[in-house]
Amino acid sequence: MMKKEGKENKKKEKPLSNWVTFSGLAFQMIIVILGGVLLGIWLDGKYENKFSVFTISCSLLGVFISLYQVYKSVKDLNDDNT
Repeated sequence: MMKKEGKENKKKEKPLSNWVTFSGLAFQMIIVILGGVLLGIWLDGKYENKFSVFTISCSLLGVFISLYQVYKSVKDLNDDNT
């Protein structure tokens, strides 16, 4: 009987845990992308160029890194559920 109750409690806690995990992941994405943009702005200020190449490059790099983090987290979550 105790094993059955333990499994039910674990299933009830899982959606809340997933919600917390993904909301934390959203903040990580914001920080990584913002960090890339700020780094690009700083590099453009330090090394003058015509088209803000560093801002564009670093912001895109931040987006790709954050998307990789999402992919990795979803894959780990899927592995835990199987």
